[in-house]
Amino acid sequence: MNTSRTGPWGGSPDPAEGGRRNLAGLVARVARGDHAAFETVYDQVAGPVYGIIRKVLRDPAQSEEVAQEVMLEVWRTASRFDAGRGSALAWVMTIAHRRAVDRVRAENAATARERKLAPGPDSGEDVAELVEAAMDRQRIRRCLGTLTALQSESIRLAYYGGYTYPQVAGLLGIALGTVKTRIRDGLIRLRDCMDVAS
Repeated sequence: MNTSRTGPWGGSPDPAEGGRRNLAGLVARVARGDHAAFETVYDQVAGPVYGIIRKVLRDPAQSEEVAQEVMLEVWRTASRFDAGRGSALAWVMTIAHRRAVDRVRAENAATARERKLAPGPDSGEDVAELVEAAMDRQRIRRCLGTLTALQSESIRLAYYGGYTYPQVAGLLGIALGTVKTRIRDGLIRLRDCMDVAS
């Protein structure tokens, strides 16, 4: 993706500069696969997208990651934009806010699960078992990094976010069959990676 001269999330300081009124037309061109139009859209909205995500997540690294996911979703789903329902900027910012909230929910769900699984101080669990569990978590994180972004995102939503396959399909804006295929292929790759890592 284009990152412009002002940095990946610099964008235009005000989306009105460079023709906010023309943003809807640019999104329509993006829907037809126009890369140059996408670069212009990116330059206009990347800054505001990062800004709204950063307000929700606060963590700069996670905010950048989610902002990239948002821009990818804009590229993939531009054909769904309906100018009759609102401005193109509002459409993009809605995607950004939803993605940021989804990430918070996923992080909270993962933290809650880890707390449930963490043994209490009087559980009597063997230290070796605790170390092994921690190493398994590290291997899983490392192996998740070997998946494609879309496989990883689907698996994180389904297994860490607690979403059903139909909910994942809705969040990602893709067909249910595609989600199932992504998750199945991703889990196969995870299994193979874990076998090698163990």
